[in-house]
Amino acid sequence: MDKVILGNTGIEVSRLGLGTVKFGRNEGVKYPQGFALPSDEDCANLLSLAKDLGINMLDTAPAYGSSEERLGELLKGQREDWVIVGKVGEEFEGGHSTYHFTPQHFCMSLERSLKRLNTDYIDILLIHSDGRDMDILSNDALIEEMLRFKEHGLVRAVGASTKTAEGGIKALELMDVVMATYTADYTDEKPALDYAAAHNKGVLLKKVLSSGHNADIEDAFKFALSHPCRPCAIAGTINPLHLRENIESANKVQGAGSHGF
Repeated sequence: MDKVILGNTGIEVSRLGLGTVKFGRNEGVKYPQGFALPSDEDCANLLSLAKDLGINMLDTAPAYGSSEERLGELLKGQREDWVIVGKVGEEFEGGHSTYHFTPQHFCMSLERSLKRLNTDYIDILLIHSDGRDMDILSNDALIEEMLRFKEHGLVRAVGASTKTAEGGIKALELMDVVMATYTADYTDEKPALDYAAAHNKGVLLKKVLSSGHNADIEDAFKFALSHPCRPCAIAGTINPLHLRENIESANKVQGAGSHGF
């Protein structure tokens, strides 16, 4: 699988990353069908397959149930093989999400994630927005805390998982990476990708397959990954066949396309 340097972070990542929400949470999710959490053996086999087929990036979050703890066990002895994307700001308990945008909570959350993941650093740490992107990113204390994490070597790059074009651009003005949504059916956040292309910033894409509702996998990846900012897509699955299909589709995307450029 092709790898790219994520913006100006110096971090080399596969064009496709594996989302791990299904490793630890099966309630309050937006997938078309329900599912049981996979066994440790199933998770280990899926990670091995992903690595063998060229994936080196994993996406997790405190809001993904037991995902962090499970990865901490599963990745023992192979931490250096993976780029881990983590998050701060969202908690999921009792079947619903709550959001906490304070420096104190960010610090607690990162320390907890490091412990759960059995690591002393996270490669990319994102603020997990609740949709109020501009309010969150205009809080100087939060941005200073994120940059402090980076300065102290606790994370290698920082950014935000946003829900608006304005928020995505603001995140890239202040930090290194944005996680945005960009599909053929939803291009509202395209200005953030355009900004990233113009300023050599990193872009991770979520919901490329519309949370499993888009059946045309190849076209979905072709559209998303062909933007000139050279984004990387995060796609979650616990099905080895689906993982292979996602990788095959992503591998067919060659270079950058031109959606309006």
